[in-house]
Amino acid sequence: MVERTVRVGSSHGLHARPAKLFTQAAAGSGSSVTIAKAGGAPVNAASILAVIAQGIDHGDEVTVVVDGGDEQRVLDELVELLSTDHDE
Repeated sequence: MVERTVRVGSSHGLHARPAKLFTQAAAGSGSSVTIAKAGGAPVNAASILAVIAQGIDHGDEVTVVVDGGDEQRVLDELVELLSTDHDE
């Protein structure tokens, strides 16, 4: 299991488009992935409803945990998605 805390880069946070990109990558990774907003409970990162319900805004810190499969590669890809501004 690997984890990393990252600051969300999308200028409007994890709304529909960036959340869709993130959850699709998590679901397709073959790993168990959770995401948690600072101070919040972890949720299934493959669930777009669970991710959007976190209310993650631009600049919020989130912790991503990956368990199983090629953990480090998956974590690196997901962190890259979260830290990129998809609203540009």
